[in-house]
Amino acid sequence: MRATRPRCARRSGGAAKPAILPAACGPAADAAAARDNPPVAAIEHYENFPVASWLCPPALRPAVLAIYRFARTADDLADEGSAAGAERLAALGRYRRALDAAVAGRAADDAWPEVFEPLARAIQRDALPPALLHALLDAFEQDVHDPPYPDRAALLAYCARSANPVGRLLLHLARVGDAGSLAQSDAICSALQLINFWQDLGIDRARGRLYLPAADLQRHGPGADTAASRRLLAELCAWAEQLLRSGSPLALRLPGRFGWELRLVVQGGLRILEKISAMDHACLSHRPTVGRGDAPRLLWRALRMGPR
Repeated sequence: MRATRPRCARRSGGAAKPAILPAACGPAADAAAARDNPPVAAIEHYENFPVASWLCPPALRPAVLAIYRFARTADDLADEGSAAGAERLAALGRYRRALDAAVAGRAADDAWPEVFEPLARAIQRDALPPALLHALLDAFEQDVHDPPYPDRAALLAYCARSANPVGRLLLHLARVGDAGSLAQSDAICSALQLINFWQDLGIDRARGRLYLPAADLQRHGPGADTAASRRLLAELCAWAEQLLRSGSPLALRLPGRFGWELRLVVQGGLRILEKISAMDHACLSHRPTVGRGDAPRLLWRALRMGPR
């Protein structure tokens, strides 16, 4: 429930990452996962949390990694390098056509064989819903246009394309599809996406990208790292935390390794919020991260998670 752009924090700035997929397969990856998902040296990004880790059921790792690579590569097309907006949109259009080919079982675009060959296998083997994959591309195209977000509802509508599809794809792999679970997955994914925004606020602002709702900005006033901006971030972090906690019971209901992976994802998001609070919400000048040193704390908190 990234990985993808925890999918997880984003690399230094740029388009939002799928909010649940972790980034690299752990050392316990089985032979099938290694065969279906050879290493891709070009994909080297910082992530807060583990994707397709040893907690992920081995039979599902190839599909999870295929989804992650699909989302990450599309994100790079939308945001990396110095290409103009029109070039980025053209590349994403070609990428979407390659997705259509993979869904139809036709030969994929030769430009991204490392993406679409494993993805086509996952689509065929696991019946991945194409609409969810297309929704991620919609979000990346929206990032190229860099629109303003007038209010929180508009930001959540973006998260519904950029983050929620990843969680729903993972629930699909877990054979979970009831309305309550889908709603809680959406809450977790949207919350993680929002937390990514607050975490990367200074980096995104330097690049001319702003994911702050205009209505909240007007109440507090835009500006540098001031008391007003910190009050704004405190409010927004509280909103994200409430959303994350509202979805967290899903981690207790999902069986086996999926449930434990999601517990760690939830705790990773809460840990980032904790670090933001500890630095008095000064995200315009500092960027908090989760690292190996946080692992014991996250594991302990995941073990202690309960209905409350």
